[in-house]
Amino acid sequence: MEETQPPGRRGRSRLVVPSRSDMLLRNFTEVIGGPLGRRSDPGVISPGIFTAERVLILLTLAAALVGVLLKGYCRANGWESPTQFYATCYSDFPELFSHRGLAEGGFPVLTNQFEYPVLIGLIAGLTAWLVPGTGVTDGRVLAYFDINAALLAGAAMIAVLATARMSARRPWDAAMVALAPGIILAGTVNWDLWTVCLLAVAMYFFAQQRLVPAGILIGLATATNLYPLLLLAAILLLALRTGHLRALLVTGGAAAGSWIAVNLPFAATNFDGWAHYFRYTADRDAGYSSPWFAYNLVAGRLRWPELSPAAVDLLSPALLVVACAAIAVIVLSAPRRPRLAQVAFLLVGALILTNKAYSPQFVVWLIPLLALARPRWRDFLVWQGIEGLHWAAVWMYLGQVTSAGSSQHNLDMPYYVLAVAAHMFAVAYLMARVTWDIYDPNYDPIRRHHTDDPHGGPFAGAPDRIRLSLRRPADSLLPWKEPSNA
Repeated sequence: MEETQPPGRRGRSRLVVPSRSDMLLRNFTEVIGGPLGRRSDPGVISPGIFTAERVLILLTLAAALVGVLLKGYCRANGWESPTQFYATCYSDFPELFSHRGLAEGGFPVLTNQFEYPVLIGLIAGLTAWLVPGTGVTDGRVLAYFDINAALLAGAAMIAVLATARMSARRPWDAAMVALAPGIILAGTVNWDLWTVCLLAVAMYFFAQQRLVPAGILIGLATATNLYPLLLLAAILLLALRTGHLRALLVTGGAAAGSWIAVNLPFAATNFDGWAHYFRYTADRDAGYSSPWFAYNLVAGRLRWPELSPAAVDLLSPALLVVACAAIAVIVLSAPRRPRLAQVAFLLVGALILTNKAYSPQFVVWLIPLLALARPRWRDFLVWQGIEGLHWAAVWMYLGQVTSAGSSQHNLDMPYYVLAVAAHMFAVAYLMARVTWDIYDPNYDPIRRHHTDDPHGGPFAGAPDRIRLSLRRPADSLLPWKEPSNA
């Protein structure tokens, strides 16, 4: 295989070349002369100034600029409804700056209620202090948006570099993150890219077996959003399979410590303001683009019984628990230990499919995980195309229901529901493909190049302590069984 290390050069490893290993990219390169030649040695021959990481940074910067340009209508005309929906340039930044006291010098969580975790409140408050002037003016609102957009571009670059460095021989997989249409479209809707950045760096440290820094960053990421807890759930499942419980205890302990260190001062200063995010998350109704919201739309049109908020509050976590239990069975029963990124992708995907809400920016959660779990450009681009259609559909629908906008710009309910269904099907399809890769590693783009788990840290190359056999339970590998019976 051309990506393996050549004889006589054992000091350095060749890189996996996307134009050789990915059929879609190979076909695309035909217009510029075909894939990289066989006589080249990526990773061995110096590329000069244009190293993979520097090119990835330039690609991320270009994507960030495109993302800001797509917000050009609102930057020029202001964030007003319904035009901000029809121009698909909505962002939480102007809304929160204008209506949560940020423009008047108030600090989120400490002085007013804020529907985000404390670390996001800290970022929102500090960036508001950087805006010159006083009061709510068009210039100050624009400055607040631009400051946050610039900082998020930096966060995206860090996430891309961390993703590239996690797979030393496959740095170009990070181009999926650098150029992701989902990040271009949704990266400046709110602050979720900070969570993506912190989680990517945490996974990088974990891959380097630096468990305490990894745990600290997981805790900080959880202080910006709750979904990073699922990375700890993935570590738990792999710790059970391998018996390496220390990895879980050290990482989880460091995560708990950093989360408490960030949250405790806010909770002690203003407990009601600190608890508002948790109450808001628990009490909110089914949100736009969730399966529950889509079902109620269809039920209302067809006069079926609708799901009450209490029913959604019961069904959503119940289905998530069922999905996580099924993923646990996959992890413990696969013939070969799954990779950490695969397990994390499945868990976050399960959350997205069962959650009470699916905001358009949630797509950024899955992008780095997919680049690590299944770096296949065909599947990635098809999924991103479907998410792009959903992106347009949700804003046109919101323009109709929240602003009574002009009917020529609106999207009728059935088409919006179809866009939601397409997004859910695409995520479920990717989860199925990752599961297939787990059960048959020959389809895994990472393991087919004779590597185990470059992101697994202490789990990489570890033998099994628990492995379930669903077809023949007697053949299961269990800690209390003699090795000869395994």
